[in-house]
Amino acid sequence: MTTLALRQRSASHLVKSLALPGINWKLVYGFGIGALLLLLVFYIYCINTLTGGSYLIKNYNKEIQALQVQNSNLEAGFALSGFMGTVQEKAKELSFEKTTQVTYIEIVGPSLAKAQ
Repeated sequence: MTTLALRQRSASHLVKSLALPGINWKLVYGFGIGALLLLLVFYIYCINTLTGGSYLIKNYNKEIQALQVQNSNLEAGFALSGFMGTVQEKAKELSFEKTTQVTYIEIVGPSLAKAQ
């Protein structure tokens, strides 16, 4: 019986040595709340950065649209001044005038030429 008692004491001593230390719950809650606040600040910073980036992209798209409209107006103006300017000068040289009244000739019946 002495052997059984000795084994029981050594087993209980072994179990006590494996016991986990006590957890300081106030410290765990403090770290948890601190981490939560840190993550919240990081989230707000990320959202702010994302919103600022989308605002810049929106403004740049508006500027691109305005520049495209201005570019098309400049291209049309250049085409008119380049091509139409020379055409108008040629028309004045050839003494062409702008018509005020147009009359149409009506052709009665089938008057198309027939090829033989």
